[in-house]
Amino acid sequence: MKLDLLKNQWLEIVFEGRNKNYGAYELRKSTTKNTIKAFIIGTLVFAIAVSIPTILRMIPDSSQDTTLDQKITTVKLPPKEKPKENLPPPPPPPPKVDQVKFVKPVVAKAEEVVEEIVVIKEIKDKNIGKETIKGDPDADLTVEPVGTGEAAVVDDNSIYNTAGIEVKPEFPGGIEKFYAFVQRNYQMPDEEGLKGKVYVTFVVEKDGSLTDIKVLRDIGYGTGKEAIRVLKSTPRWNPGEQNGKKVRCTFSLPISLQSAE
Repeated sequence: MKLDLLKNQWLEIVFEGRNKNYGAYELRKSTTKNTIKAFIIGTLVFAIAVSIPTILRMIPDSSQDTTLDQKITTVKLPPKEKPKENLPPPPPPPPKVDQVKFVKPVVAKAEEVVEEIVVIKEIKDKNIGKETIKGDPDADLTVEPVGTGEAAVVDDNSIYNTAGIEVKPEFPGGIEKFYAFVQRNYQMPDEEGLKGKVYVTFVVEKDGSLTDIKVLRDIGYGTGKEAIRVLKSTPRWNPGEQNGKKVRCTFSLPISLQSAE
């Protein structure tokens, strides 16, 4: 005989011949009913908990005004007015002292006089000019600078590139003399088999001196530092020229090194 555990048949068999008034019988008798009731209640609670966000989204927000339709329209701004060209200069500020127009006295008939001649008392403490101008006592007194009539000479401190200059800077006697000078003064480090090139760059100033000496690449063992020392000790170069004037110019060259065997 098969027993259905969801029904109470098994309970009668277990408690057969026993005291059914004991609490264990009543508790186990209501187990199936309580299980179903708990399952239904749990399912309802779970369904409500899951649906809370959806319910909240369906409730309209009272803080938002949904009665107004906001429309964005493009506003065309009027074109900017271009500044007027060839405008006359502003009138000069009034002088500190009143200016009275000077009328040249001429012999004429009374009915032909069109301008009234100023009385002497009226031109006291006033300037005489071509027209009558009301002065401003609070105006700033300005004096126009006196020029020589010649354009000011601008000192050209630009640094030119050797490739595009008319007269290139040069060591006195030429580049062969320069390498001979380096050979006599350069002190090679005590390192056997040392061989290579040191690439340097510098600026030849207008007076022929060398400035901004930099080593672009060396072969180590202090070869770059020694190259800078030798360049600082060279005599003044012949500076470069552009448009007939001495100018500052960059110069780059390699210095070949080889230790004695």
